[in-house]
Amino acid sequence: MSGYREEGAEAGLTLGADGMLRLKWPRGAVITAADAERAMLRVNQLCGENRHPMLVDMATTADVSRGARAVFGRPCQASRIALLGSSPVDRVLANFFLGINAVPCPTKFFTSERDALAWLAVT
Repeated sequence: MSGYREEGAEAGLTLGADGMLRLKWPRGAVITAADAERAMLRVNQLCGENRHPMLVDMATTADVSRGARAVFGRPCQASRIALLGSSPVDRVLANFFLGINAVPCPTKFFTSERDALAWLAVT
């Protein structure tokens, strides 16, 4: 497994032995375009030529900038993306993202990690 730390909103990213990418944003993160670029670059580096399903834990994210939403709307090596949140604010952020952006792969919001992982496991 691998992780990283960057300036700005720090995100942890791992690629597990199960082939699942896990991206976790820190509590109160305000995700900028630069943060999103770093995260997507790292996803692509970890995956290489292979595509993997990705769980994005956004449960404590405060905001996602317009620029970051544009970055997340570009194709990357994630084959499916499950957005995991826990509050009504998380759902609003996810629905705003999903409603405005053309997502590059199947993407869905969940409040249950178990349900998110089951959906990601479907090929």
